[in-house]
Amino acid sequence: MASGTALIYDDEMTSYKLLWDDPECDIEVPERLLSSYEQLKHYHLVERCIHVPVREGTEEEIMLVHSSEYLEVVKSTQTMNEEELQRVSENYDAVYFHPNTYRCAKLAVGATLQLVDSVMSGKVRNGMALVRPPGHHSQRNAANGFCVFNNVAIAAQYAKRRYGLQRILIVDWDVHHGQGIQYVFEEDPSVLYYSWHRYEHQQFWPLLRESDYDAVGQGKGKGFNLNVPWNKVGMGNSDYLAAFFHVLLPVAFEFVPELILVSSGYDSGIGDPEGQMNATPECFAHLTHFLMQLANGRLCAVLEGGYHLKSLSESVCMTVKTLLRDPLPQISGEMAPCLSAIESIQNVRGAHKPYWKCLMYEGNCSSDAERNNFFCAVLGFILPVAYSYQPDLVIIVIGPNRSLGVNGISLLTCLLQGLAESQILVVIQVRSEIKLVQSVAKALSGVSTPDFGAYAPASQENVLEIKRLRDQLQQEWKMLRCSAHNHLQSKM
Repeated sequence: MASGTALIYDDEMTSYKLLWDDPECDIEVPERLLSSYEQLKHYHLVERCIHVPVREGTEEEIMLVHSSEYLEVVKSTQTMNEEELQRVSENYDAVYFHPNTYRCAKLAVGATLQLVDSVMSGKVRNGMALVRPPGHHSQRNAANGFCVFNNVAIAAQYAKRRYGLQRILIVDWDVHHGQGIQYVFEEDPSVLYYSWHRYEHQQFWPLLRESDYDAVGQGKGKGFNLNVPWNKVGMGNSDYLAAFFHVLLPVAFEFVPELILVSSGYDSGIGDPEGQMNATPECFAHLTHFLMQLANGRLCAVLEGGYHLKSLSESVCMTVKTLLRDPLPQISGEMAPCLSAIESIQNVRGAHKPYWKCLMYEGNCSSDAERNNFFCAVLGFILPVAYSYQPDLVIIVIGPNRSLGVNGISLLTCLLQGLAESQILVVIQVRSEIKLVQSVAKALSGVSTPDFGAYAPASQENVLEIKRLRDQLQQEWKMLRCSAHNHLQSKM
C-alpha cells in the first residue's frame, strides 16, 4: 500500500483579490490560503508531507464539466479593466473576477488533478490540495458563490475517465450546499454525493428547494445524492458526528467507493461568519479519520470555503495531521445532538430507505455473520456509545469464540482509534492466529486499511436486538437517538 501524504500549494493562487466594494464577496481573500499554509509550517507539517508540483488544468479537462462557451467567458476576463470585470461579475451570483482569476482557477483545477494522479498512481496514500478559487458551487455555464471551475466535480470525471473508476464518493462538509456538484452527478450512480449544509428551511444561500433532504437524485442516480440540511445555526461536534454515524458511513460502506474526494470547506467550523456553527477544528480530524477507512485509504481533500482565518487554518492542520496518521485529539463538548439535527438525520434516512439496505429494518438472513451484522452493530451502536462516553483508553479483547473475522476485527480497531487520543490496546486470547495478529498490527500502525468486502444487509434478529439496545440506552447515550427509522415530517 502507498505511504505518505501529499500537500499541494502554490502561492500564485493568492494573486487575485476583490478590486471594488462588495460586502457579499469581501470575505474571500488571499489570506485564506496564506494563513493556512503558514499554520501548516508552524506545526512542522509541510516538511512531513510530499510536495507535488502544481500545473494548470487543460481546457479539455475543464470541459469535462463546463461548457466551451463558459470557458471562453472566464478566459476573456484576463484582459478586462476593472469596470468590465465588475460588469461580468454581476452576471453571476456572489462572484468577482480579477485579471488573474482565470490563471488561478486553472491552477486550482490542475492542483486537484495532480493530487488525484498522485493517489491513484500509488505515489502517496492520500493528500490535500490548498486551492483558490473554490469550486463546488460552479455549474456547467456559470460561476457561483466565489467558485469559477468545479475542481472536485472535474476531478471525479477525470478519475472515472483516466483510471476507469466506477464508484467515487464525494463528501462535502462545507457549510453551503455544493449544488454545482449535485447538478453534475444527480443522474450518475457512479458518484455518491454527500453534503451537509446550512439550509434553514430554504432561507439560507443558495436558497434552493433541491438542497433539502428529499433531493435524492434523478433517474439512475436516485439514492446517490445525500443532502443533510441544517435548519438552525450552532450545530456542533456531536451533530456532525451523528450525521456521519447514522447517514454517511453506513451508506458509504455499502457503496464501497474506490476513491474519496472531500470538498473541504471549513466555514462549517466554529467562529466562521458564514456558517455560524460550533464544530471545533478537532472535529475535522475525526471526520477525516473515518473517511480514511474507506477506499483503501485513497482520499483527496480539496479546499473549498472557510472565512475565519484562525478556525480555517487550525482545521486545515487538523485534517493534514490526521492524513499523516498522527494520534487524534480528544473531541470536546457533550455528545448530544440537538433535536433539529436529529430531525434532519431521520428525514434523510427515511428519504433514502428505499435505496440502501443499511437503512432498512428488514434484512435478508445470510450465513455470513461478519458481513451481515458488523456495520449495524458498530455504526449503529458501538461508535455512538463510545463517542458519548469519551474514554481515556480503549481495550479490545479478542477471545477464542469470536464472531468477527480478521478483517472485521481490524476495521473495528481502525475505527476505534479515533478515541482516547488513539491510545488503544488489543488483547488477543487466541493461539496460533498469526494472520489475525498481523492484520491487527497493521491496523494499529496505519500500514494498511482493512478491505471489508461487499456489504450485505444485517439479519433481522440482529437489527431488532440493536434497536432494543438503542431504545433502552438512548436516554443515557444520546448519540443513539438519531438512528430511529421513523421519517419525521414535523418541523422543529
